[in-house]
Amino acid sequence: MKTLTKKRILNFLFIALLAVFIFVPSAKALLIQGLMQVGLFKPAIEQPKQQAIQDLSAIKFKDAKRNTLSLADLNGKVVFLNFWATWCPPCLAEMPSVNKLHQQFKNDSEVVFILVDADSDFAKAQAYMDRKGYQLPVYNIASSIPETLFAGSLPTTVVLDKKGRLSFKEVGAANYASDKFINFINQLKALKN
Repeated sequence: MKTLTKKRILNFLFIALLAVFIFVPSAKALLIQGLMQVGLFKPAIEQPKQQAIQDLSAIKFKDAKRNTLSLADLNGKVVFLNFWATWCPPCLAEMPSVNKLHQQFKNDSEVVFILVDADSDFAKAQAYMDRKGYQLPVYNIASSIPETLFAGSLPTTVVLDKKGRLSFKEVGAANYASDKFINFINQLKALKN
């Protein structure tokens, strides 16, 4: 009788824990962060493909003050572009590493960060950033976005080189605070053409 009771308790605890990971985005994000710390979810950095993007001036984003930013305005800069949402556990899981990367380059005029809230809800996105103590720049989409940059899966991270060429694209959570990724950004900064 005692083993049956213990078994039921353990089953209940397992089901409750599983339910938490399924229904609580922050719990799932915490689990993914833990997996990132042990080396899973590394961004696949290869030699830059440098795929040209058609008409960067047509790709625009808006900040909370309604200022419009075109990717064409960022010619000569490395652009880290991340599509995310506050309800997306993998997005929340990678956000500490994105923030750490941002801290590394926040005073570097050659590197620009654009975090695009897929829900277009500045208040909710900024409340999340404030609650976590992140100083990441939040934007909304203000034009159509080519599928080469964003096909709808969250999170999606794209890095453009100084000429506006697609140099990196990752769909899914990844650890962007790794030395390897920081070196990748520095290599893009050093490229002349």
